[in-house]
Amino acid sequence: MNAGAHKGFTLVEVMVVVVILAVLAALIVPRVVGRTDEARVVAAKQDIAAIIQSLKLYRIDNSRYPTTEQGLEALVTRPSIGPQATNWKSYLERLPKDPWGQTYLYLNPGVHGEIDVFSLGADGQPGGDGADADIGSWDL
Repeated sequence: MNAGAHKGFTLVEVMVVVVILAVLAALIVPRVVGRTDEARVVAAKQDIAAIIQSLKLYRIDNSRYPTTEQGLEALVTRPSIGPQATNWKSYLERLPKDPWGQTYLYLNPGVHGEIDVFSLGADGQPGGDGADADIGSWDL
């Protein structure tokens, strides 16, 4: 074996690799981090659209939407209060949570339409901007 041959990397080579990784991270991380809130909003809109479709099927079968008191739970289990759902079927396997872990809210009659299905966003409070903004069936 040659006395001048060494195995492994020199300090300079390791430093070059570290600098390259740092530059790549500085360029990529800001682009990826900002997408988290956008992805959650898109997921909430998709959930709301699926819930609205299930509510429309409920209405076709039962001639009315569930009342606010019966809530979205009427899509999973037959309502025991309010108007009878004579042709009830299971419309959803389970109710999804919004991307921030809260339940979707439902109003019949709605404020923005015949019915409203919505999430209060990241802050869980009415109103707000950006990730804290309400996301509802009226946005679809």
